[in-house]
Amino acid sequence: MPGTRATALLAACGLALAAAGLPGCGGDEPTDQEAVRSKLLELADATRAKRYDRLCDRVFDPQLIIEVEQAGIPCEAGMERLLEDVADPRITIGRITIDGDRASAEVRTSAAGQPPSRDVVELVRRDDGWRVSELAGSAGPG
Repeated sequence: MPGTRATALLAACGLALAAAGLPGCGGDEPTDQEAVRSKLLELADATRAKRYDRLCDRVFDPQLIIEVEQAGIPCEAGMERLLEDVADPRITIGRITIDGDRASAEVRTSAAGQPPSRDVVELVRRDDGWRVSELAGSAGPG
């Protein structure tokens, strides 16, 4: 994951998003928009709770994990290094765009001691649901 933007994005997932609640909790299948939003909530919750195992096992796409591990560090250890000093992460989800088996979500992120940032999270649909495939660069000033 390149640069501090990816670190800031992961770090900023947190309390505001978790407070929004999980969509699609009725008996119906969630829409793609709801499923992507739910995956972003899971990203936020796992980041806030420092559940690196959950990030690596349930949130990130296996291809993203391969790329992280090619740097010579296991996914969970890499996430721990990136997130261990992050405090009070927050995220606001903006526009979600679905294109077949790919999705992108515009987010605004912040954490204590870090400037806010507007970023894009890319997701891909897998057999087990949506997975974060890329933590893209900044979409502009926070």
